Amino acid sequence: MSDPMDYASSGVDIDLEGAAVASLIGSLQRSTRKSGTPGAPVDLPGGFGGLIEFGNHLLAMATDGVGSKLQIATAVRNWDSVGIDCMAMNVNDLLCVGAEPIAFVDYIAVPKPDPKVHAAVGASLAKACELANVTLAGGETASLPGIVTELDLSGTALGFLDKDSAITGERLESGDVLIGLPSSGIHSNGFSLVRNIINRMGLTYTDACPFNAKFSGRNISESPTLADVLLIPTKIYCTPVVGLLNHLKSVQGSVHAVHGIAHITGGGLSNLLRLHDKLGWHIETPMPIPPEFIWLQSQGNVTDLEMHRTFNMGLGMVLAVAEDQAESILSFIQQHEPGAAIIGYVHDDAHKVTHANSEIYFEHY
Repeated sequence: MSDPMDYASSGVDIDLEGAAVASLIGSLQRSTRKSGTPGAPVDLPGGFGGLIEFGNHLLAMATDGVGSKLQIATAVRNWDSVGIDCMAMNVNDLLCVGAEPIAFVDYIAVPKPDPKVHAAVGASLAKACELANVTLAGGETASLPGIVTELDLSGTALGFLDKDSAITGERLESGDVLIGLPSSGIHSNGFSLVRNIINRMGLTYTDACPFNAKFSGRNISESPTLADVLLIPTKIYCTPVVGLLNHLKSVQGSVHAVHGIAHITGGGLSNLLRLHDKLGWHIETPMPIPPEFIWLQSQGNVTDLEMHRTFNMGLGMVLAVAEDQAESILSFIQQHEPGAAIIGYVHDDAHKVTHANSEIYFEHY
């Protein structure tokens, strides 16, 4: 058996990144805009998106990029999905605060302009806008020879919501039910480890996929390459989540039955800890794990804990909802996400995430 591989040895230390972000935040000053005026900040401990005041509404903003998944796209010269990845990483964060995404701007940095590459990225962004139901309000391109060596893509999304519709985690309580929405695959996190495992094996991205990539809910060719599987775009959850929130407002007058939403990105299940500083979380019935994760874990000799800390492991988003409304909410979501399921519950046993697999345990994000 080869030495165990992990994210840190592949170049991304989650703990170090957390410390760096904390240092950055500690150096920032509060906004000069005062409470009650447009642009004043709204406290949001979880940090899935920033909230600011805007009259009778709140505006929400999020910014993110595709990350090193782009290196695989560039290696096989296929950028058809990267715009969807970029959009998803942003709008999915906005959903976590109860916002409806409405607009997006992108930022493309390259060592040298290439009209064909820009056209492919543009077509991908257009498809992403359709999936998220947002307006592409502008963007920026930069040629940065000497700073970047290949395409980098990031963006910023804007959303809005009523003042009393913010989902901040303050309504979370013991007994809340966790509803999981399935991922489409790896999404856009953990690719430094993915690439490291593939390099160790001596494979290329154009090699035939060495495992059966068929998985419930996604379309893939009969004979895919590794790149075909690795570049499956991040799922955009706007349709089920915005649809649910609008449904609750129309039927119940508020979204208060939804107590918290977590986008499962870098940090895996530890993202749940961002929603509340005292409550605990238990994953009792995990989502089915797509085959690429099982293959990567086997080939890299990666521990269960490291896999669930680095990747989504088939779970793209979690909704914590009132226990007495869990079944009706799940039924609504399944109209758009048939694979959605109840996966666990919130409890009052300290600030930790536990799992049906006892090796998977988190006490900090």
